[in-house]
Amino acid sequence: MRIAVTGGNGELGRTLGPYLLEQNHDVVSIDRAMPPLVPSAHRQAQQIVADTRDFGQLVGSLRGCDALIHLAAHRAPGSAPDTVVYADNTISSYNALSAAATLGITRVCLASSINAIGGAFSRAPRYDYFPLDEQHPTYTEDPYSLSKWVLEQQADAFVRRFEAMHIASLRFHWLIESREQAVERTAQFGTGGIRHLWAYTLLREAARACLLALTADFTGHQVFYITAPHTAMDVPSRQLAQAHYPGTPIRGELAGTASFFDCRKAAQLLGWEHEH
Repeated sequence: MRIAVTGGNGELGRTLGPYLLEQNHDVVSIDRAMPPLVPSAHRQAQQIVADTRDFGQLVGSLRGCDALIHLAAHRAPGSAPDTVVYADNTISSYNALSAAATLGITRVCLASSINAIGGAFSRAPRYDYFPLDEQHPTYTEDPYSLSKWVLEQQADAFVRRFEAMHIASLRFHWLIESREQAVERTAQFGTGGIRHLWAYTLLREAARACLLALTADFTGHQVFYITAPHTAMDVPSRQLAQAHYPGTPIRGELAGTASFFDCRKAAQLLGWEHEH
């Protein structure tokens, strides 16, 4: 496939592009700036400078592509004024979906977030049960988390209008190189780790999920949690829940250091499981 990646020079994009090339796909990397020139004897992605907030630029960049992975976004509140974070993220995701529909691109993967239901950036995270699945309601407060929830609602609207489209929204969490880094930085977070539910996603595993989202056999728009199967803590997860979320019911085992996010849907529909 010829796969377009918006935000191709971002943290995940820099892992995803080479991974897609390794899997023998052609890659069109779309970003607002060119990456540093790195001489290489290997096949490289085509680089296009374009702004995803500009619909015309995005349509022009996607011509000839078979699939789209949309990563371009502000990654957290506070990276810009609230109104800018929300407006840029929502218009970029709408433009990505609209450009794909206009060009007849039916396979789309969207980078969502575990914060689409609220959580890490909320004043007081609210969880109705553990582990969290894709049916959990949203309690978003901040502009970033709200923009990710809206991204998913937009995808619902597009598959209602364009029935041939297959869209996957992947709820990543704290993309990082290795489990060792996750453990070390979670310890440094202190109480901040509580809000994050001590979770993470390895960059390589996120890249693999993106490709599976384009090739798996599912219909319409589907949302998936994409996180590591265990927390970055040695403390048993039930003990963490009882200490920090004593009023939240636990459904299922939550055994050992199991993640607070249930990724079984990704395993069932995408064939994806995060490495241990």
